[in-house]
Amino acid sequence: MRLQLNKPDDAAGSAAPAIIIGLFVAFGGVLFGYDTGTISGILAMKYWRNLFSTGYVNPVDHQPDVTSDQSSMIVSLLSAGTFFGALASSSAADYFGRRIAMIIYSVVFCFGVVLQVVATAIPLFVAGRFFAGFGVGLLSATIPLYQSETAPKWIRGTIVGSYQLAITIGLLLAAIVNNATKNRDDTGSYRIPVAVQFAWALILIVGMLVLPETPRFLIKKNRMEEATKALARLRRLPVDDPALTAELVEIRANHEYELSMGKASYLEIVRGSLGKRLATGCALQALQQLSGVNFIFYYGTSFFQNSGIQNSFVITLITSIVNVLSTLPGLYMVEKWGRRPLLLFGAVGMCASQLIVAIVGTATSSMVANKVLIAFVCIYIFFFASSWGPVSWVVTGELYPLKARAKCLSITTATNWLLNWAIAYATPYMVNSGSGNADLGSKVFFIWGGFCAVCCVFVYFYIYETKGLTLEQVDELYAKVPVAWKSASFVPSVNYLEVQDVKGERSLSGTLTDLEIGAQEKRDEFADHVERTAV
Repeated sequence: MRLQLNKPDDAAGSAAPAIIIGLFVAFGGVLFGYDTGTISGILAMKYWRNLFSTGYVNPVDHQPDVTSDQSSMIVSLLSAGTFFGALASSSAADYFGRRIAMIIYSVVFCFGVVLQVVATAIPLFVAGRFFAGFGVGLLSATIPLYQSETAPKWIRGTIVGSYQLAITIGLLLAAIVNNATKNRDDTGSYRIPVAVQFAWALILIVGMLVLPETPRFLIKKNRMEEATKALARLRRLPVDDPALTAELVEIRANHEYELSMGKASYLEIVRGSLGKRLATGCALQALQQLSGVNFIFYYGTSFFQNSGIQNSFVITLITSIVNVLSTLPGLYMVEKWGRRPLLLFGAVGMCASQLIVAIVGTATSSMVANKVLIAFVCIYIFFFASSWGPVSWVVTGELYPLKARAKCLSITTATNWLLNWAIAYATPYMVNSGSGNADLGSKVFFIWGGFCAVCCVFVYFYIYETKGLTLEQVDELYAKVPVAWKSASFVPSVNYLEVQDVKGERSLSGTLTDLEIGAQEKRDEFADHVERTAV
C-alpha cells in the first residue's frame, strides 16, 4: 500500500483549490474545540471559583467553589445552545447558502463570547455560554455540509475529517492559554482565555467573505451559471471544459431525479431508505458522545485534580497534544483503509482502554495507579481521535441526497449535541462525592467502555462503506445493497442523466434499479440501431 493519497487518473483538473478551501472551512472547528477546552480549565481556576462561588466550599481542597448543580449548568448550557443551533442551521443554510450562513453563525458566536467576557456572576456567564453554543451548533452542521459539497470524492473523507482535527487544535490552544493564565489573581485569569475566541471567529468570517458558494447548493437553486463558475474555481478548470460540464450535468440530473421521487419534507426524511440513513447518522453521532471523550475534555482537569494527580493542568495539556497528533493518522486512514474498518478498529481500542482505566482506578489509588490511569486515558484518546472523532463527521457528511442534506445533517448534528449536553449535565452528579451524587469516580469509565462495546456491534451491522463514491453514488449504494457488511464490494453503475431521461420519456415510477434497466435497454436499442445503419 502506497503511503501517499494519489489523485485518480480520471479526476479532471486540480484538487488543490478544493482541498485548501475545505481545510480552511474546517477552522470553524477551532471555535468548538477551544470553547470546550477553555471551560474545563476555568472551572479549576482559583480566582474564578472564588469570584463565581455563591458560598459553597469544595470538600477536597477546602476552597470556595461552585456546586455540582452550578457546574452542570455552566458546562451544559453550551451544549444546549449547540443542540438548538444545529436544529436551526438548515433553514439559513438552504435559504442564504452555506457560505453566507456561516458568516451569520460566527456573529452569533461572538455575541455569546461578549457576554462571557463581561460576566462576573453565574447568570450572565451561562447566558454567554448558551449563545456561544448556539453559534457553534449552527456552524457544526454547516461546515461538514460545505466541505462534502466542494471536495473531490477521492479525498473527501480527509477534508471533512479535518473538521475534527480543527476541534482538537482548539482544545490544545485552550489548554495552552489556560495553563498560561491559571495563576493570575484577577479577572484576566478567565477573561483572557474567553476573549481569545474573537480571533478565531474573525478569521473564519474574513475567509468566508472571499470563498465560493458550493456548486451543489447553486444547482439546487437553479443558478447554473454561478454553479459552473464555482465548480471551475474549485477544480481549476475552464468553464467550458468537458469534464467540468459532465460533473455539473450529473449533479443536476441526480438532483432532478431526487425531486421527481418526492419532496424533502421532515416527514419524507424519516421514511424508507432516507429514514434508514438518518437513523444511522443519528446513532453514529450519539455513540461518538457516549464513548466518553467529552467527559475528559469538559471535566478532565477537575477529575485529575480530585483523583489526587498533581499538575492536572499539565496533564490536560498532554491529553490535548495526544488528541491533535492522533487525529492525523485517522485523516490518512479514512481514505486508505475506509470508513467501516477504521470505526471498528477505534471502537475495539476505545473499549479496552476505558475498561482498563475503570478497573485500575477502582482497584487502587496509588501513584503507580495514577500513572496507569493517565497512560490509558491517552491511549483511549489515540483510538478516538484516529477513528470516531473524524470519521463520524465524514460518514454523516456523505449519507444524504442533495434535497435533504441540510435537514438531515442538522438533525444528526443536533443528536451529537443533545448527548453532549446530557453527558455534560450528568457527569458532575455521576462522578463527584457529596450528598445527592453517585460518587462513581473512576467507575464512570465502565459506562463509557460499555458504550464502546455497543459501537463495535453498531458499525458492523449499520455502517456502509462509502469510500471512493461520489455523493450521488451513495444514493445508488443504499438503493442496491441491503446490508452494511456487503457494502465494501459495491461498484456503482448508474448514470443519473440517463436514468432521468428514461423516467421522463416512459413516466416510470419504479425503483432506481428499474430505471437503470430502462436506461440500459435504451443504450442497447441505440447500439442495435447504429449496427443496422452501418450494415
